[in-house]
Amino acid sequence: MLEDEQELVKRAKGGEAEAFGLLYDYYLPKIYRFVLLKVSHREEAEDLTHQTFLKAWQNIDQYDFRGHSFGSWLYRIARNAVIDYHRKGRISPAFSLDDFELELPGQERSPEELLESRLETETILEAIRELKEIEQEVLLMRFVEELNTKEVAEIVKKTEGAVKLIQHRALKSLAKLLDEKNNGGNKTN
Repeated sequence: MLEDEQELVKRAKGGEAEAFGLLYDYYLPKIYRFVLLKVSHREEAEDLTHQTFLKAWQNIDQYDFRGHSFGSWLYRIARNAVIDYHRKGRISPAFSLDDFELELPGQERSPEELLESRLETETILEAIRELKEIEQEVLLMRFVEELNTKEVAEIVKKTEGAVKLIQHRALKSLAKLLDEKNNGGNKTN
């Protein structure tokens, strides 16, 4: 959570655009990455992310702390925007890893290592896409966005226990899918 987040929210609720700007700067990359992973197209992700922050700014008076970060509220808005996007029947093109930086700053790897890493990442993303929608969301929020179980539960409107169960089942299914992919598609029972 952003330091002094609740103070920034209070100031933003009072109409201070600069305070909202600080919240925006902090959460923009996180919300954008979450949306991009869900819609798989850079321009659509940018539009949905913009809509998320616009809606948050317009409705900031409706945000109430209640133990959940402002980020949790933003993720819920973004999640709903993605759901609406898919309901409208928009089909996303194939996901491109070019939208993500795979190389960490200061990390130098050979072309062979980069290719192997890219192939592993593509395999994992393909397997994740085969999971149920809620399983995908829980895994992305827990392990990519690094949200805690309580925050994820608030976003998806489920209990913490339900989120833990979804996460457990998703990881088990993901492991099985990856095992099948690594064994050349041979399914084992």
